[in-house]
Amino acid sequence: MKEIDKKLIETISRYTASGIDQQVDYEKFYLYSLITHSTAIEGSTVTEVENQLLFDEGIAAKGRSLNEQMMNVDLKNAYLYGFEWAKTGQPYTVELLCELSAKVMRRTGSEYSTMGGSFDSSKGELRRCNVSAGIGGRSYLAFQKVPKATAGFCDWLNGELASIDRSDIEACYRLSFEAHFRLVTIHPWVDGNGRTTRLLMNIVQRQLDLIPSIVTKETKGEYIQALIDSREQEDSTIIQDVMLTQHITNLENRILQYQQSMNDTVKGESDTVNDTAMPKDTTTRLIAAIKEHPKYTYDEYAKLLNIGRATVARHIKKLNGTVIQRTGSDKDGYWEFIKY
Repeated sequence: MKEIDKKLIETISRYTASGIDQQVDYEKFYLYSLITHSTAIEGSTVTEVENQLLFDEGIAAKGRSLNEQMMNVDLKNAYLYGFEWAKTGQPYTVELLCELSAKVMRRTGSEYSTMGGSFDSSKGELRRCNVSAGIGGRSYLAFQKVPKATAGFCDWLNGELASIDRSDIEACYRLSFEAHFRLVTIHPWVDGNGRTTRLLMNIVQRQLDLIPSIVTKETKGEYIQALIDSREQEDSTIIQDVMLTQHITNLENRILQYQQSMNDTVKGESDTVNDTAMPKDTTTRLIAAIKEHPKYTYDEYAKLLNIGRATVARHIKKLNGTVIQRTGSDKDGYWEFIKY
């Protein structure tokens, strides 16, 4: 077993023991993080907080284009569909993959008319033209070979899922990363391949009872370079190791953030950590409080939410100008949500 695989097991054990996944709405917020980072890799500038408001309240963020917000809404719907499908135990098919792609590209896809024929990416139809990996990049598989290659991929993945030892956590993660790499290398669609194949990776992880891995926007460059290196060197362990490392780092960061947030949560006047009532995400709780009490001061929000005043100030600073704005003076004014 590689050292990185050992570290993965140790980190997952700490993550599970910390109680992070017992928080209220944990699944929802983790999903929103998956979506936000996946679309950010493709150019979206919508933040996690803005997606929470968009998904839960229908409030669009100031300064964000309609296209990038629809990209996030579509990916959310694709994830909900894919995670439900993961419970069925059905085999992977080309039709399923195209359905996932159709949901990813529903509002941002286009119709194409090419020498190979017409197709519609918003319907998840396989490409009928050749594509390359950017300017000067290598061309992906010829479009004529895509249907057979995609069907072969499904047969391979179904076989691997049927035979894998599900107690071997590192092997399960490596299978999900391999599935992502193989499908994105085929590049079945003209657009949305990154989002769809990362979605597939997370669906496989769900099937194998794994914590879904997030490719964060901060690690975009390393991730893309690893895909290129794996493809050019014909060695998929490169991308597997990079994604394992990124997943470990992400889990460790989440453990640290959770511990810090728990230190901000006080119980009564004793200022001790509340171990029994796991709090909702601080930003979401604060947003709800601002909606109900737009004229409250920082101290009043802190008392209402049982968190420190500095925590309130830090979160409001992030929200101010994109989600909320101040009307009137600091003393006599109030907060209102930005709509457009």
